[in-house]
Amino acid sequence: MTTFDFSPLWRSTVGFDRVFDLLEDPAQWTGDNYPPYNIERTDEDHYQISLALAGFSPDEVTITAEQNVLTVEGRKADKGPHQFLYQGISSRPFRRQFNLAEYVQVKGASLVDGMLKIELIREVPEAMKPRQVPIKAGNDNQKLEHKQMA
Repeated sequence: MTTFDFSPLWRSTVGFDRVFDLLEDPAQWTGDNYPPYNIERTDEDHYQISLALAGFSPDEVTITAEQNVLTVEGRKADKGPHQFLYQGISSRPFRRQFNLAEYVQVKGASLVDGMLKIELIREVPEAMKPRQVPIKAGNDNQKLEHKQMA
């Protein structure tokens, strides 16, 4: 297996510690693929995570949104003994975690026809959006105005 050395990137980046930690954590790259899911971008700042949860009811699934981590857990309620001739529908417990970017918030969730859909939105605070900074000129403290090209 190839390993990557991210140390040269530390010299030219500020505040990306979490990104490098995610890339260096090998546990997230291996493991269980249950339940299957899709991540979809529905708009510039809107996202949707869809998980296939056949046989699960809303009271058997929990969704927890913590700081930059979304956790979906499911556990089937024991409904007594069954005598399956064939069991192809999985009912095992699961825990799936998604790392969320800064300012991404969970707006809602619905479970319809075996599909759990989680709506996400990125809401960047006004103070964090790009803005123009005026440049003072010389000693007379006059501001230079940048003309917009038509």
